[in-house]
Amino acid sequence: MKKLNVLILLLTAFFPYAQVISGTVLSREENTPIPYVKVGVEKENIGIISDDKGKFSIDLSNVNPTAKLKIDVAGYESYTESVQNFLKKSDTNIFLKEKFKNIQEVKITPKKLVDKNWGVNTKTKSVMYSVNPMFSKDFLGETALEFKASKKSKIKNIHLNIANITADRPVIMRYTIYKEKNGLPGESILDEEITVELTKDKIVDDTFTLDVNDKNIWVQGRFFVGIQFLKEFEGKLNISAALFRTGYLRKFYGDWEKMKIAAPAINIDVKVDKNGKNEIQDENGTDNNLSDLFYDVSKYHMEAEQSVYGKNESSGKVLKLKDADLYYEIYGEGEPLLLLHGNSGSIRDFYQQIPELSKYFKVIVVDTRAQGKSIDKTQKEFNYKIFADDMKALLDNLGLKKVNIAGWSDGGNTGLEFALKYPENLNKLITIGANASVDGVDDELVSKFKLSLKAMQFENKPEKFNELRLLQLMLKEPNISNKDLNKIESEVLVIAGEKDVIKPEHSKILATQIPNAKLKIYKDATHMIPFENADELNKDLIEFLKK
Repeated sequence: MKKLNVLILLLTAFFPYAQVISGTVLSREENTPIPYVKVGVEKENIGIISDDKGKFSIDLSNVNPTAKLKIDVAGYESYTESVQNFLKKSDTNIFLKEKFKNIQEVKITPKKLVDKNWGVNTKTKSVMYSVNPMFSKDFLGETALEFKASKKSKIKNIHLNIANITADRPVIMRYTIYKEKNGLPGESILDEEITVELTKDKIVDDTFTLDVNDKNIWVQGRFFVGIQFLKEFEGKLNISAALFRTGYLRKFYGDWEKMKIAAPAINIDVKVDKNGKNEIQDENGTDNNLSDLFYDVSKYHMEAEQSVYGKNESSGKVLKLKDADLYYEIYGEGEPLLLLHGNSGSIRDFYQQIPELSKYFKVIVVDTRAQGKSIDKTQKEFNYKIFADDMKALLDNLGLKKVNIAGWSDGGNTGLEFALKYPENLNKLITIGANASVDGVDDELVSKFKLSLKAMQFENKPEKFNELRLLQLMLKEPNISNKDLNKIESEVLVIAGEKDVIKPEHSKILATQIPNAKLKIYKDATHMIPFENADELNKDLIEFLKK
């Protein structure tokens, strides 16, 4: 067995009862410095990281004398002492014993192991965790993501998706694997530090991958993967993040806090013992709340960006209205079908529908005003009636008397308003994840929208004016009553996902209150049906419109 090492903390006080303490962390057995040790006050946002030579200096001014100072490094027992007693030390040896490593060999034959990838895989550059030491006093904080392993699993690789990085030197990071305690990160399960230097050349396809296979990290149940940045640098680093997934943050030794608006793009490769004993029900590392409603769809966005749709010069045109320029594209021949995308979306969101539907219909796809390539020239608040009027103007310009409409999310809401205002111009309507009122949307999502709106209003950035109006739209509109729904005469197919952000009972109300409506709920589907269930959706649209 490896000998137990002892750390000697050599403290040098500036003067008796000084408020600033400097020192060096050393290994007694090896007499070498220990780099990047955490020194801070428990339950407070006060702390520092020692440098690569183990040296540190911490200011304890204005700290409650009864508070506990904590010195922590993976593989060793934590040292705690009251600030009052700590300040009295001048040249005191503090012994930190190395934790006893009770390593049990895990014997699993290769045929029983299954490769899995868990976590957040998005590589978006529009939603990010930003690390900027020059402007953030919380630079030494930590972020984490929760995972769930129902069976014993070995972590092979940890991936961190980097949106962009500008740094004048390698970025020093520490990875920690935590047990779960009361729904939050608890104690570290690591026997040694996992500290790495991140540089641009180590980022491949927007991902920094750390091989930890030789660390022999086995997990089961709920656990967390945490990341902390240890050393200042000039520049900034942005980590991709997934909206409506839960991340966890803390400021040094402060309490961990849930951040339900977004989670960092951390994902892990694991080997799962498929014949092992189940400890929990889930094995996917996802949240049970809002994250179940929005799975990572970054791969669909990337595929959509690579398609020709939304930027096809041969089929694209612009309709110039008095207060807007509407960009649209037309594909195929036959009965006209108008496709309307969701909030902040664009034509390319239908990249999986256009090729198939254009075999049977004259498909007209539009960027709604202020979205995609379309321009809004007003300062007014948006509403779905305005969008419906835009669609009527487009149809008039194309000389079309009657059309079918398929609208996704906000596009479905516009379709409902069109059905009420221009019934003589509508043949059939398909709504996908649409709502007639705000109370039909998941309550937690609405709360997140409200928080986002407050943040945008506080920032007051002119370049985000359209984004702000589109967010306000979802919080105020639509306002279609049951009495209004009773007036819709067209045949309507109401589609929603079993795990949609639109409440299941609300989709049922739409189908019940519209006289000629049918309801179809896609099993295990989210709000992202045109992305995730494209084949089934295309088939249903064609059958409904052709009958």
